Amino acid sequence: MKRIAFILMVTLLGACKKNDAESAPYKQKNDENSSINYKQEMRNFVIGISKYAKNINSKFAVIPQNGIQLVTVDGERTGAPNTAYLNAIDGNGQEDLFFGYDNDDQATDPAVTSNLKGYLDISKANGKKILAIDYCSTPSKMMSSYQLNGAAGYTSFAADQRELNNIPGFPAKINNENANVITSLSQAKNFLYLLNNTDNFNSKADFIKAVTATNYDVLVMDAYYDQVAFTATEVNALKKKANGGKRLVISYMSIGEAENYRYYWQKAWKPGNPVWLDAENPLWKGNYKVKYWNKDWQNIIYGNDNSYLKKIVSANFDGVYLDIIDAFEYYEDKN
Repeated sequence: MKRIAFILMVTLLGACKKNDAESAPYKQKNDENSSINYKQEMRNFVIGISKYAKNINSKFAVIPQNGIQLVTVDGERTGAPNTAYLNAIDGNGQEDLFFGYDNDDQATDPAVTSNLKGYLDISKANGKKILAIDYCSTPSKMMSSYQLNGAAGYTSFAADQRELNNIPGFPAKINNENANVITSLSQAKNFLYLLNNTDNFNSKADFIKAVTATNYDVLVMDAYYDQVAFTATEVNALKKKANGGKRLVISYMSIGEAENYRYYWQKAWKPGNPVWLDAENPLWKGNYKVKYWNKDWQNIIYGNDNSYLKKIVSANFDGVYLDIIDAFEYYEDKN
């Protein structure tokens, strides 16, 4: 099963433990040194990814999921916008905003929602698209999710399966369906988050057929089917909406954890070898925390022709959806 983030907020009203400078110096003395500014190192990582991708394709969208505290300089809702980070991204993905934070198909605590919205609204005010994912399966709750997110000015998807392995049958007509040709993330009125493509689709062809029968403006998907990469031709086919419009196709990419089913994984790897590979995530077997500020890990993700990001760009995806952005919380707690 592919990795799907489940946001674990360490506090209700903000998780900042130390102040960040917008361009904080690199503080690392060794990998375990508690002086590392974990929030800023994640910002730097995302900024590097953005610069690399946009240098190849200036229209390439970069969308981090969760870890929304990074949008302010000090990680607080009252903090000033972190312009370097915001300038590098095109939107923010946020899970569990109105439904699913504690349990699927249950309303998120209003205090949690309010806290998250404080950060999301800073990003939105800076011109970024907010993609909100709620996990709810009761039709009335799915409609409530769409209504609440719409009132907040967010583009949303009500996922009836946490595994993100299906195209929901409800509502029969997708929320804010349109026949527009979508050329940038800012134009999108709806989206489909569909990661686990081997669960309900027998082949790439079945997956492509199912998606092209829909009218979603944006598809967030995995770049691989059963460890076989989608080709540029296949990605181009996925960009066609059933009503004649065109959509953006965005690739998922985890940058805060390593996944043992990816092309880059080596059989000899285990926590501590290589030095940047950390503990296995107990909730998601086969997913390992990484010291994401380590250059060797970053080289796997971007910056060269064999990097994960270059493969995504070369396959003609319109952008990248970055997961485990909130890995900084793990290291702040650990240290």
